[in-house]
Amino acid sequence: MENKGGVQMEQETLQHTERPVFKYEPPKDEKSGFPTQYYAGFWIRFMAYMIDLLVTTAISGILISPVFRLADWNMDGSFFAIYGALLTLVFLAYFIVMTKIWGQTLGKMIFGIRVVSLKKEKLTWGTVLFREGALRFVTSVVWILYLVCAFTPKKQGIADLLESTAVVHEGYLALDKDWK
Repeated sequence: MENKGGVQMEQETLQHTERPVFKYEPPKDEKSGFPTQYYAGFWIRFMAYMIDLLVTTAISGILISPVFRLADWNMDGSFFAIYGALLTLVFLAYFIVMTKIWGQTLGKMIFGIRVVSLKKEKLTWGTVLFREGALRFVTSVVWILYLVCAFTPKKQGIADLLESTAVVHEGYLALDKDWK
């Protein structure tokens, strides 16, 4: 025992002991298996969509517009005109093909987000055609429907809710051993 200023103190000897180290695992949603921070929010999805609009506009400007200009055809952008219908077709085909093949569009790739099925399966053609074809067309006409993902717990849009899909951050998926 040491005596410091009238106070007696015992010197403890610390022994090296093995103790478990716990890694924090965020709680997972039982249905989808993803923690809430995995889901991509409204603003990141919005920015990815803006980039995708630039890409589809560029594709249309390269493939469709020159043909119509050279042929001196009417370039009416309404959906019921041939030019407008072709623009819509390129727009929808871009989203369908990119989502089916890579699970993400160029905008989503840039921001590190992707579309996944909450049923733990790969995206099927039926799911992608309905989500990116029919519902993308509807939400591009009725813009207010895009806001739905800002207010749902898993940040899902109308298409996600109807098709049991979600847009998630790719970085979290890379760290998740359970996701394949």
